[in-house]
Amino acid sequence: MAWFQLDPESISTRARLATVAAPTLGASLLRGTLGFTAVSVAGFAPWALLGGFFHRVVGEAGMYIACALVFIGLSGLLLHKLIIGPGSLPRFYKLFSISFSLYSVAWILAWMSIGGHTGSIVGLFAGTLVMGAIFALAFEAGLVAGIGSVVALFALNSAGYFFGGVVEHDIAAMKEMSFFGFHLDKRETFTLAMLSWGVFYGLGLGAGLALAFYFCQAKARALLKS
Repeated sequence: MAWFQLDPESISTRARLATVAAPTLGASLLRGTLGFTAVSVAGFAPWALLGGFFHRVVGEAGMYIACALVFIGLSGLLLHKLIIGPGSLPRFYKLFSISFSLYSVAWILAWMSIGGHTGSIVGLFAGTLVMGAIFALAFEAGLVAGIGSVVALFALNSAGYFFGGVVEHDIAAMKEMSFFGFHLDKRETFTLAMLSWGVFYGLGLGAGLALAFYFCQAKARALLKS
């Protein structure tokens, strides 16, 4: 049974009836990276701006859940057109809420049980494996597209996550900083450091999502061209 009518035949039929063209690879990457970067900065905000409050009230796991809810809530608004054709917004929310929730659970469990870089790597791999598999099943994309999606998600997500962590560490080490006439004290600099991690995480996972959605809709694109 097709998930949310995201099988190739359903997508191509809707797109033909609405005379909607499929987004190019370049357009998908632009939407994925820019859109998800904006989402990611907002998603990191509960940690960066309200981390102390969340730790006191709901604990670390509760804070991560709050971040995940922001990611899910905003992603559909900015990324739903990665799905070809009309009716993409509700379908994106249904698919992404499931996949990102399971991705988040996998990452949180690995991080809290293993910790450190090893926990992050295990969590990222488990999360992107689940996410890529769900995308491939939902779009009936096949094994090759599924593997390509997992590889793209894991490689780009990991690159953004770890590079962002390095940038965050370097900025956080500064006692204060000034740029374009603005002066930031130590606390403001630390907050900026945390949000900067969100920028690079968003760029990485956003690019991975764009490629995954593009790969998984290859059959629908072929039907539109036939």
